[in-house]
Amino acid sequence: MGPTMSVMSKPQPMEPTVPQFVSRAVPVPAGSRVPWYKSTFPTYFGIFLFVGFYQKLASSTLAFADVGVCLMGLAVAGLLCFALYYYVPAMLGMQAGRPLYVVATSTFGVRGGYLIPGLLMGFLQIGWVAVIASVAVTFIMTGLGQTSRVLFAGIVVVWLYSLGWVAVRGIHHVNRVAKFLNWVPLAMILIVVWANRSGIARYQVPHRDELSGFLNVLTITIGFFATAGAAGADFGMHNRNRRDVFLGGALGIVGGALVAGGLPILSVAGYIGRGAGSSYDFSAAIASVGVLAPAMFFLFAAACLVPTCFSSFIASNSFSTMLPGFPRTLSTFAAITVSAVLAITGVANNLIGFFSIVGASFGPICGAMMADYLVAGRRWTGPRQGVNWAGYSAWFIGFLTGIPERIPGLPATWVRADNPSALYSFAVGFFVYLILARLRMLSPLIDAKLLAVVTDSSNPK
Repeated sequence: MGPTMSVMSKPQPMEPTVPQFVSRAVPVPAGSRVPWYKSTFPTYFGIFLFVGFYQKLASSTLAFADVGVCLMGLAVAGLLCFALYYYVPAMLGMQAGRPLYVVATSTFGVRGGYLIPGLLMGFLQIGWVAVIASVAVTFIMTGLGQTSRVLFAGIVVVWLYSLGWVAVRGIHHVNRVAKFLNWVPLAMILIVVWANRSGIARYQVPHRDELSGFLNVLTITIGFFATAGAAGADFGMHNRNRRDVFLGGALGIVGGALVAGGLPILSVAGYIGRGAGSSYDFSAAIASVGVLAPAMFFLFAAACLVPTCFSSFIASNSFSTMLPGFPRTLSTFAAITVSAVLAITGVANNLIGFFSIVGASFGPICGAMMADYLVAGRRWTGPRQGVNWAGYSAWFIGFLTGIPERIPGLPATWVRADNPSALYSFAVGFFVYLILARLRMLSPLIDAKLLAVVTDSSNPK
C-alpha cells in the first residue's frame, strides 16, 4: 500500500504530454505569407508536369476511349483532386499556420499522428523517390541509346545518393532551380504535340469501352495526386487567406491536370493516328520528334532533378521529425538505399500500381480530415489526445477499399466494381469518420491553453 499511496499522492497532469513535433511547430506569421501565384499555383502545376504522371497515362485510357472522353476525365479528376483531396488540408494549414503532420492531429491524435500521416508520408516518399529515379534514368539511358542494366544501376546509385545529399544539405538551392526546371517539360510537351498534330483527328480507339477509359483517368490522376493533396496543408500555411487557397489550388490542380495530362494524350493520339507507331507510351511520341528526341530525353530527365530532391527532403523531414532520436543523414540515406533497390530491381516501373497504393493510402486520410473539418464547423479544433481511433478506423477501412485487387479471395466482380478505387477509399474514410464522430467516439481535445503554453515555452522568441 505504501508505494501505491506514494504514487497516488503525486499531482497528476491535466493533459498528456504534447509531443515535440506538435509543441515545437511555430505558426507561420501573417507577414511571411505569400500570394497564390508565388506559391501554391506554380508548385501544383509543376507537380503535374512530372513526366511520370503522363508517361503511361494513355495506355489504359486512350486505348479505350477517344480524346474527348479522356480530356473530360482529366477535367473531372482535377476538380475532384481540388475539392476532395486538397481544399480541406489547405484550409486547415492556412487557419493553423502549421504543416500537415500537426493539423492532422485533430483527426488522428497526437500519438496517432506519428504513424498517420507522419511516418506513412515518409514511407510513401521512398516509393516516390524510386519511381522518379527509375523514370529519370530510363530517359537518360534512352537518350544515350543504351540498354545495359549495370549502367542503369550505376546511374541510379549516383543519381539518388548525390541528390539525397542535396536534399539533406542544400534544399534551398533547389528552390531556385525549380523556378526554371519546372517549366522545361511544358516546353517539350508542346513540341511533341506539335510534331504529332496531324494524326490527332485520325486516331481510332482500338478497344472501345468509354466508361473504363474515363474511370481509369480518374484512378490514375487521383492516385498520382493524393499525397500532394494532403500536403496542401504545407502549402496552405504559407497562404494569406481563403482566396489564395482557392485560386492557387483551382488553377494549379485543375489547370495542371488538363494541360500536363491532356497534351500528352493528344500527342500519343497524333503519333498513332499518323501511323508513326502503335505504342501508347509517351516516350514513343517523344522519339518520333526526330533529331531533337535524344536532347529531349535528357531534358525530361533533368526536370526530374527537382522532384527527386523534394521527395527525398519530404522523406527526410518526416523521419527526422517523427523519429528525432535517429540522425537525419542516417535516416535519409537509409531511405534512399531502399529507393535505389526498388528502382534497380524494376519494382518502381509499375507506375499505375504505385499510384493505386498512394490513392488507397491517402484517400481515406483526406476523407477523414474533411469529415473532421465539417464536424468542427469548418475550422481547426487543435490536436486530440493520444490515438483518435475514429480516424484510424476510417483510414483502415478506407485503405482496404482502395486495394481490392490485393485482397485475397475477393470476387472479381467486386474488384471491377471498385473503380475508381481511390475515390471510393476517400468516400469510405469520410463516412466512417463522420459516423463515429456522430456516435461521439472521438478522442478528447487537448486544452487550447495548455497547447499555447507548451508551444510558447518550446520555441525561442
